[in-house]
Amino acid sequence: MDHRRMNDTIYVRIDRGEEIIAKLTEICRMENVRSAVFTGIGGCSHAEIQTFIPEKGTFETESVDGMLELINITGNFVEDGGKLFHHTHAMFSFKDGNEHKTAAGHLKAATVLYTAEIELRPTSGGVIKRKHDPETGTGFWDFG
Repeated sequence: MDHRRMNDTIYVRIDRGEEIIAKLTEICRMENVRSAVFTGIGGCSHAEIQTFIPEKGTFETESVDGMLELINITGNFVEDGGKLFHHTHAMFSFKDGNEHKTAAGHLKAATVLYTAEIELRPTSGGVIKRKHDPETGTGFWDFG
């Protein structure tokens, strides 16, 4: 992993075998980032994609392995009880025999195959926190 801060943006390269969310969290800690948004592309070997099931109040997780083209990763970090919390979505394309397929959803984890290039933009002028919603069992941005 390597990263550079240029003006108000941190450019991140995550390397083979590294887990994307863990490395982004590490950079946020190193750079004292308390809330941010990010987007990127790359290639992965493993991804854990989740779908929230409102009736159960839980996520169902599906693992995908192989040559996964990371078409897009988009997410944010917010502060939740003094800790960083990520909310990330991603879309992958891959070959299944002769067919091209996609897998997408809430991203729990992804391991880089060759590289991931991510633009991390910390918030300026304040910190976004997470507000829990007991009705849906999820959390939302809190600007208070």
